[in-house]
Amino acid sequence: MYTFKKEERLCNKRLIDKLFHNGSSFLCYPFKASWLFHSEPQIFPAQVLFSVSKRRYKHAVDRNLIKRCMRESYRLHKQQCLYNLLTAADKTIVLSIGYIGKEIVPYCVIEKKMLKMLGQLGEQLTAANNIPVK
Repeated sequence: MYTFKKEERLCNKRLIDKLFHNGSSFLCYPFKASWLFHSEPQIFPAQVLFSVSKRRYKHAVDRNLIKRCMRESYRLHKQQCLYNLLTAADKTIVLSIGYIGKEIVPYCVIEKKMLKMLGQLGEQLTAANNIPVK
């Protein structure tokens, strides 16, 4: 339940290109989320990609710190905010979460914003596919 396995990470270049060319996106500062329904069967309801701009954060340690915090907050909240909704609708998605903030914020802020962003994603998924809300 509270794991983040290799199969949940988005690594397929073809899928990533399709996501950024055909997917829907929205801003929830300090995140930009892009998502796309995926028709092929997957083990997990969502595959996710985390990114932090190299232009904005020159040092790899800063980028890694932000990505680590993003992954941890996603790992803790994905089940209640996203997976339950997707499994009820029998849908799978590919998702990209990019950090667009100008400063490195503490983990508690990232976690709060991640919850808000996942809630917003859930609303968009229900609107896009007429998924019934519980």
